[in-house]
Amino acid sequence: MTPKERVMAILGRKPVDRIPVDLWHTPEVAAALRAHFGAADDFAMWRALGLDKVVWDFMDYRMPEGDRAGAQSGAGAETAGGRTMWGVPLKGVQSGQAHYMEFGAAPLVGYDTAASLDDYPWWPEIERFDYGAAAALAARASGEFAAIGPWVSFFEIYCQLRGLDTALMDLIEDPDYVDAVLDRIEHIQTEMMRRFFARSAKHLDLVFVSDDIAGQQNLLISPAMWHRHLEPRMRRWCELIHGHGLRVFYHTDGAARPLIGPLINCGIDVLNPIQHVCPGMDTADLKREFGDRVIFHGGIDNQFALPRGTVDDVRRETRRCLETLGAGRGGYICCSCHNAQAGTPVENILAMVETVKAW
Repeated sequence: MTPKERVMAILGRKPVDRIPVDLWHTPEVAAALRAHFGAADDFAMWRALGLDKVVWDFMDYRMPEGDRAGAQSGAGAETAGGRTMWGVPLKGVQSGQAHYMEFGAAPLVGYDTAASLDDYPWWPEIERFDYGAAAALAARASGEFAAIGPWVSFFEIYCQLRGLDTALMDLIEDPDYVDAVLDRIEHIQTEMMRRFFARSAKHLDLVFVSDDIAGQQNLLISPAMWHRHLEPRMRRWCELIHGHGLRVFYHTDGAARPLIGPLINCGIDVLNPIQHVCPGMDTADLKREFGDRVIFHGGIDNQFALPRGTVDDVRRETRRCLETLGAGRGGYICCSCHNAQAGTPVENILAMVETVKAW
């Protein structure tokens, strides 16, 4: 089977020759793997590594100044006036071998009423999304690899705009204001998706909804707040995405167990990244309870096993995920639990991929 055939078979709950293996990685890890294989670009590296890569196709944004901002955070930010497409300022941070673009002061603080939102100068304009570049990447990936895009979010963007502390207080003190901001966040991205799907749905397979609702120990937002502010919006997006023949790939880190069932009820098709070191996220339990309703993606521990463990640690970790999340040889795409970080040993990544192929 080809990488795309393997991934699509898993998504369709059809037989596969083996469980697919994907990898999320930072630019530093990609550079190390390209050097290891002598690969000219990431596509060549993914082929050499033998990945069933789900290719990210995230939408860039043309800023009024003519520069570009990434849809998520740091992509293009160095040349985009130091802001995301939502107007969130960014600053470069060097941590060991890794370089990150971190969020600066929350720009929507000070716009504290629904009426004041009209004065915020950084709401993205639908026509400034770079549909052409995203369409080209989707077309390049199509046929060989599955493609996922664009990147869209509700709660993560709200927290970027307001700052995490203020965002959490808003949920308690002014829920109507929260809805007013989320209405704009939803509308802008819904219209962007409609335009992109009209042009590129035939080359896409999944849409990436990234909306972290949990931390290392518990939820970041109460179930009641989630049901009020996010559930109806998720249902609308799932309906939109499914209406174009695409699947919903939902990402939340952390201890998200209490909301997994409700998310599946909204219509998500794939759950990522399965951070099983967190309470309630045991892989065998998740497979038992939800395995017939959602596809799992991720699972391989990225806090110890991949970056700090031995090759044998990685092999044990990978086999454990395959035996639980991949029980029955289906319903699972094995991958790092979020991005493999700078300094992750190449031999550990090779061990993960080789273990999946031998299983």
